[in-house]
Amino acid sequence: MEYRNLGRSGLKVSRIALGTMNFGMETDQPDSVSILDAALDAGINFIDTADVYGGPQSPDMKQGYGISEEFIGDWLSQDTGRRDQIVLATKVYQPMGTGPNDRGLSAYHIRRACEDSLRRLKTDHIDLYEMHHIDRSTPWDEIWQAMEQLVREGKILYVGSSNFAGWDIATAQNNAAARHFLGLISEQSVYNLNARMIELEVIPAARHFGLGLIPYSPLAGGLLGGALDKASKGRRASERIQRQIEGKRAQLEAYEALCRELGEQPADVAMAWLLHQPAVTATITGPRTADQITGTLRALTISLTPQTLARLDEIWPGPGGAAPQAYAW
Repeated sequence: MEYRNLGRSGLKVSRIALGTMNFGMETDQPDSVSILDAALDAGINFIDTADVYGGPQSPDMKQGYGISEEFIGDWLSQDTGRRDQIVLATKVYQPMGTGPNDRGLSAYHIRRACEDSLRRLKTDHIDLYEMHHIDRSTPWDEIWQAMEQLVREGKILYVGSSNFAGWDIATAQNNAAARHFLGLISEQSVYNLNARMIELEVIPAARHFGLGLIPYSPLAGGLLGGALDKASKGRRASERIQRQIEGKRAQLEAYEALCRELGEQPADVAMAWLLHQPAVTATITGPRTADQITGTLRALTISLTPQTLARLDEIWPGPGGAAPQAYAW
């Protein structure tokens, strides 16, 4: 396994991060434990979850939320040595109840959400506490004051963002600097060969302010995982995915042909492409079985030549680079 500093921090994380959004919804607890064990055995030390991840939600929002954190907490409690082997990340923002203060980034909600996550995770601290989305109705002074208090209490170590715009990152960091606070060390965004919009402003902002980039959905919901060969079964057989495949058929045919030429699986090439991007610290994988962990590791060994990267850019063109040069002189 390879490890890299998360942004400008001294924290080292594995280049593959284990995403646990499926825990409790697609994957039951025994299989979730097997996945966690396999990830740890493979050298993956970065585990990413969220308070909202879990099973099917009930109408009153009292069942389902928090199940992923509970599964991880139970796993950690089985062997106390595991906690010191991992970098544990979870998130705050999404609704965790029906009340008006059961969501967002108010100091009120951040405090309660953190305490609830710590209880479910059966730990005394969260290594990376990520804001799951921007909350423009809450001032940054309030957000940072709440985060600073949690850091002082030792309940969180670092703060990250997710789904932020470039200007949100800039605003957050400038406010944190004025408070003499470290601020954000990472941004988690959707990023893959088929979704490259963040190259315009999010990636330049992240690099400027020293944030590590943690892409999620590296396979574009399965589109980049050999969709043409697998389109007749599983979730790719759904009407929605079928429409998406038909809309991208020419690109997918060219992409999968290139992968065959390279002698690699499409999913591995898609992951390897992300790991070749200078801004990317680690990419998230969300396996449904322990066996899929082994397959994901193949991406770490694939070296894409400049010529291959150029061909991938031709098949899956991005927005043209960073703004404003991408659209102005």
